Amino acid sequence: MFLDKDFLLTTDFSRKLFHNHAEKMPIIDYHCHLNPKEIYENQNFRDLAQVWINEGNYGDHYKWRLMRANGVPEKYITGDAEPYEKFLKWAETIEKSVGNPLYEWTHLELRRFFGIETILNRQTAPEIWEKANQLLATEDFKPRNLIKNSNVKVVCTTDDPVDDLHYHKLLKESETENGFKVLPAFRPDKVLNIQKEEYADYIHRLSKVSGVSIQNFDDIVDAIQHRVEYFHELGSRLSDHALDTFTYAEATPEELNHIVRKSLSKETLTELEISQYRTALLKELMRIYHEKNWVMQYHIHAYRNLNELMFNKLGPDTGYDALIDENIAESIAKLFASAENENIIPKTILYSLNPNDWFPLVTIMGCFQKDTVQKLQLGCAWWFNDTRSGMRRQLEIFAEESLLPNFVGMLTDSRSFLSYPRHEYFRRVLCELFGEWAERGQIPDDEEQIGKIVEDIAYNNAYRYFGFFD
Repeated sequence: MFLDKDFLLTTDFSRKLFHNHAEKMPIIDYHCHLNPKEIYENQNFRDLAQVWINEGNYGDHYKWRLMRANGVPEKYITGDAEPYEKFLKWAETIEKSVGNPLYEWTHLELRRFFGIETILNRQTAPEIWEKANQLLATEDFKPRNLIKNSNVKVVCTTDDPVDDLHYHKLLKESETENGFKVLPAFRPDKVLNIQKEEYADYIHRLSKVSGVSIQNFDDIVDAIQHRVEYFHELGSRLSDHALDTFTYAEATPEELNHIVRKSLSKETLTELEISQYRTALLKELMRIYHEKNWVMQYHIHAYRNLNELMFNKLGPDTGYDALIDENIAESIAKLFASAENENIIPKTILYSLNPNDWFPLVTIMGCFQKDTVQKLQLGCAWWFNDTRSGMRRQLEIFAEESLLPNFVGMLTDSRSFLSYPRHEYFRRVLCELFGEWAERGQIPDDEEQIGKIVEDIAYNNAYRYFGFFD
């Protein structure tokens, strides 16, 4: 039956693992794009279109891509059409999305949050719109209650080094009342992207907020150190880096200072200079994170803003990204080998949008494991891979080349307050896979042993690995 209590659970053992172990575990959502201001202000959503299609200051580019593929005019996606008209266009699109994870996610959200088991389509859209909107106006559907009622214990947002973290401070004051933590994650992409036109202006902002007069490379490192300390005081224990492409290239201190001065003067850099700067800065970031016992996340091989016309019209994160198929493993290997010589590798999670990278990345990680349980992790199936088959492939590679029972598990990577059923979906896929292995005799059908592994991957490993509660 569609999305019944045992969907994806194809064996008796998988059903025991999920219902007796995975289902009950809390959630640590250690990477998402929720807006801390919206969490703090805790205002009810206007309607289902705001939640699903244009939520707050963000939009759901997963849905936007499908709507465009279904021939929906941009007016009904990012344009000025009425919310109900946008919702109807999404209802028409969801009918065509059978086999796409959004079909299952959409109906899971209707069931788990709204108690609506009706299949969404153009005909049922009016009744679903009415019932969902009535519920969205209630206390239980305010952002904080959506988080709390989903059994979430930690939410990690994505924050720029120059952010004042005002709303994180306010949320910290109400942490006990809320029943969950909202913690910032350090995302210094704008410091790394020295090739961008806006780099010099951004460095001026970083200088001002850090109190460091930035004239050379060491000044940049000093400013970042100050901001990491600031984030750390507010509970941050991890960073995130959009390392879409990367080429390893070493440089002398003199060369680095020359590169920084050129960029601050808004002179054009060579490809080699860009790579030298990024390599050196990544190593310094690794050093800082290692000293603070932070986790460093790399999100690799996204081909961002591919449609230049629409980027100029709508900006980033609007559904015009793809994956890159380039060689990055060698440069990542050189970066980690160099950092290991100085003993500065922090706890690290490597995600790649290109699943062809997963096998080489996990074998590279194996060369640098030490000190901490699964210090280096292959990140969960990300973005375009966030599907049943993508999750299974990532789990299988992790298991075959490392120790899957040490995996820190799933995240939402979402801008939506209704995305937490993705954790349930992942846990069902995990239990499905373990059930198949047990049925084939690859692992014991020992519920106590394997059930503990499931609980660890669902929650306990993340609890121990990140140290949010230390």
